[in-house]
Amino acid sequence: MPATEQQRLYRRLLRPQVRASLCREGEQAAGSLLGADAWDIAAPAGVVHLVGAGPGDPGLLTLAARELLFDADVVFHDALVSPGILDLCGARTRLVDVGKRGGGRRTSQDGITAQLIEAARAGLEVVRLKGGDPFVFGRGGEELDALRAAGIATHVVPGVTSALAAPAAADIPVTFRGVSGSVAIVTGHDSDGQLPRDLEAVAAAVDTLAVLPAVVQRLTPLLGPEWPAAVIAGATTDAQTTVRAPLRDIAAAVVAARITAPATLVLGRVVDCIRQENLAAAPDHDAIGHHLVGEPR
Repeated sequence: MPATEQQRLYRRLLRPQVRASLCREGEQAAGSLLGADAWDIAAPAGVVHLVGAGPGDPGLLTLAARELLFDADVVFHDALVSPGILDLCGARTRLVDVGKRGGGRRTSQDGITAQLIEAARAGLEVVRLKGGDPFVFGRGGEELDALRAAGIATHVVPGVTSALAAPAAADIPVTFRGVSGSVAIVTGHDSDGQLPRDLEAVAAAVDTLAVLPAVVQRLTPLLGPEWPAAVIAGATTDAQTTVRAPLRDIAAAVVAARITAPATLVLGRVVDCIRQENLAAAPDHDAIGHHLVGEPR
């Protein structure tokens, strides 16, 4: 159903330029922005915003993402989006969970796209909220192409990708002068659910590699059992957990720490290039997303 006139006026009053004016110059300046044209409310054209939710901490959202969540008529969100981020949605915003859960309820990709198109054609302001960045293994490109083909106005708001945020939250730089000068991000599984066939070739070509922990057995012969490794779960949230061990022991360390997916595996000398003695005094933050970071010799 189309947005009501009251809802459209509400969004007009909360335009970014009006908010900024209120902050800078007070009500008089804002009132000048709300001239006669502000009250001439035409029926809105629907739009879909593809928004990155980042790795989990609401503080890592972009300002644009925060405003869109507050203003949206409806937010279609993934399963991994944290409750703290969803709490930033407006009181009138409708939340629709379209997350895909392994072994559980799934919303098909075609079904998600159909819902986005239907909502936009109803004149709604729609946010498609994806964990991390919408264009890093989030199928954001597929959705953008389908929406454009359907004639729907679209807007992309990048997010902090979990593949890089998780190591950073665990004090692991994916590049370090003299240690790592190149990074590749590789999905943990291809479209048919199998591990990437070119994984070893990619691992041999770059200094730092981001993929899923399931690849440990395949990479151990290439990197060696002593290769430094770390696994980060719940990155940037209060539940962040990090374990470090040589590659041959990392699977046992993950079991002992009771870490479950999603998690990020980091392989390479970057794991140990930052001193760890002050970790106890620092807040513990870590990884979320389907990735692993590794560095071949």
